[in-house]
Amino acid sequence: MKRLFLYIIVLCCYCGVAAQEQDQEKQGSGVKLTGSIQSDMLVPMNDDAIGAEKTEDFQTNTYVDLMLQSKYVDAGLRLEYLDHPLPGFEKDFKGWGVPNFWVKGRYKNTELTLGSFYEQFGLGLILRTYEQRALGIDNSLMGARLITRPVKGLTIKALSGRQRRYWDWNKGLVSGADAEVNINEWIPALRDRGTELMIGGSWVNKYEKQEDIFVDPTHKYNLPEYVNAWDVRASLNTGPWSILAEYAQKTQDPSFDNGYNYDKGTAAVLSGSYSNNGLSILLQAKRSENMSFRSRRSMIGTSSFINHLPAFTQDQTYALAALYPYATQLAGGEWAYQAEVGYNFKRKTKLGGKYGMNLKLNFSHVRWKGETFYQDIDLTMTRKLSSSVKLILMYMNQRYNQTVVEGHGGMIRSNIFIADVKFQLSKKASIRTELQYMIRSDDDLDWGYDFAVLALAPHWMFSINDVYKGDWAYGLIELSLAPHWMFSLSDMYNVGDTKTHYYHGDVTFSAAGHRVSLGFGRTRAGYNCSGGVCRYVPASRGFTLSYNYNFSIL
Repeated sequence: MKRLFLYIIVLCCYCGVAAQEQDQEKQGSGVKLTGSIQSDMLVPMNDDAIGAEKTEDFQTNTYVDLMLQSKYVDAGLRLEYLDHPLPGFEKDFKGWGVPNFWVKGRYKNTELTLGSFYEQFGLGLILRTYEQRALGIDNSLMGARLITRPVKGLTIKALSGRQRRYWDWNKGLVSGADAEVNINEWIPALRDRGTELMIGGSWVNKYEKQEDIFVDPTHKYNLPEYVNAWDVRASLNTGPWSILAEYAQKTQDPSFDNGYNYDKGTAAVLSGSYSNNGLSILLQAKRSENMSFRSRRSMIGTSSFINHLPAFTQDQTYALAALYPYATQLAGGEWAYQAEVGYNFKRKTKLGGKYGMNLKLNFSHVRWKGETFYQDIDLTMTRKLSSSVKLILMYMNQRYNQTVVEGHGGMIRSNIFIADVKFQLSKKASIRTELQYMIRSDDDLDWGYDFAVLALAPHWMFSINDVYKGDWAYGLIELSLAPHWMFSLSDMYNVGDTKTHYYHGDVTFSAAGHRVSLGFGRTRAGYNCSGGVCRYVPASRGFTLSYNYNFSIL
């Protein structure tokens, strides 16, 4: 009944806005309705070879977003239908309804939102609420948020609300405030030089009642009802240089994640970059300890996190490079480093050739107390071979501590080779192909030995699987007929242990805001990750259908 009452309020606001805007049409105001539909569907089939089970005849995750905009008032809602959810979205995800709805009012330099909203303070070290459907994340707040800009260059935010967890809201109350000052707006000399200087600070408080959580049969924890976190940050952008520093601290916050210890939490980030004359450099470092921050201390999973720590590892788009992605370790601690150097060789030079060339080297390393959690070294070359042929070559060396990230398996070491070629057949037609190969080792061979075997003894390639029993191969061919059609076929094959094919074919059509994709194939069990946050996806096989539509009505 409470939800129904809130829905009625939102609908009444819609009607009120519409009536208001009709009265203002003579003054040039209007109402705009925008929205989107996303529906991903699966007709599942049993497949014993990959461990896929048919639990239902039809599964779908469907979302409908609607937003009504006017000069002073906006309103919106989201309908979600997951009553027969896709694999990996069972249990808490199952259900349907309108969990997100909001009304936003604006007047001069002030904005007030009531209902569901997303917010991030700085990098998100103490507060980040966001939606990532592929990972099953929607940790929005239900409450109120005020944003005001009292003077030029100063932005102040204040908020309070309860955090969404699937089809309910956690009982804990999350409140906070943030202030950010763009000093260059106050100093003309900085603006004249194109220099941007920002300083900011944030505070977040979580209120949660005591729980009966016992140390042993006769003793229970004395849990703090209030947990506070604060954050300070500064950034400078001038010419080709950019520097960002941020530090956060959290008071005692015993929870399931940290084994109910009473240590304080800390996080620090330093990032610098340079870009000029074809050369780009990025250096980043992060240290965090005990920074798991939830709106409900006894929960597990990703939905009740208040904050977010960036992974500082490269997001991989190629299938085998993304096979073992890193998940940020919030509960314990980690040092994370990332460095990247890129250079564009100009056209008609000795190294650039007729069409130019780009080289990029990326290095990521994450560790804690002498133990390596993750490391990768990526070297990528992008070069046009002719006016119609573009080549991308990539080599990646990876170390993935499966025990730390997944809780089992030890250290996985792999060397990955990728070739991506695109042929532009005409203005509207192109063919793109990918060939990828992963040589995987779970033993204690170091990187230098792995690479030496490949470089100095290529004839061993036929017997390499005797050592590397987890090898994978991947191939893809993709035909694009702009602007409407795309056809693709792919296969990921386990060369070593199982000799299993994970094949997939898709046909996609796009027109006038609509996008429809029909496919058939297998999905490998594994982890889907983005920005250091991961979700396990079980194996599946069957027909897939995806539909997306974006619209706007004035």
